Amino acid sequence: MHEVHMRWADMDAYRHVNNGAYLAYLEQARIGMFFHRHTGFSEGTVISRHEIDYVRPIVYHPEPLRVEVWIEKIGGARFTVRYEIFDGTTLAARAATSCVTFDFSTDRPRRLTEAERAILVSYSDEPAGPAAANIADGA
Repeated sequence: MHEVHMRWADMDAYRHVNNGAYLAYLEQARIGMFFHRHTGFSEGTVISRHEIDYVRPIVYHPEPLRVEVWIEKIGGARFTVRYEIFDGTTLAARAATSCVTFDFSTDRPRRLTEAERAILVSYSDEPAGPAAANIADGA
């Protein structure tokens, strides 16, 4: 669970949080989840895809939003982060981000290390141990 604060500037002309602001909320939650705690990911991870289902509009207020975050899929070089954004107790959005571990010196994806895979598994509902190495979505 991660809390994110809205900014007054996140509202649009219709007086609700603009859809583009949600990407910043997802980023804050994703970074708060493991990028600050586990340095390997911050050294080489890129985003390949975002998807967001907007369930209910959010109107600005000073209380933070609650973002539930977990790992859904783990592949050879990619993983999927899932989110649910709550405004109080109300589900406002569901989202997913596909992340790819990346080697910037070669400008190519790189395989997850065993340490990175163990971290990801700890945030998922997937099985741990040898079976976890077979959790894949093709990359």
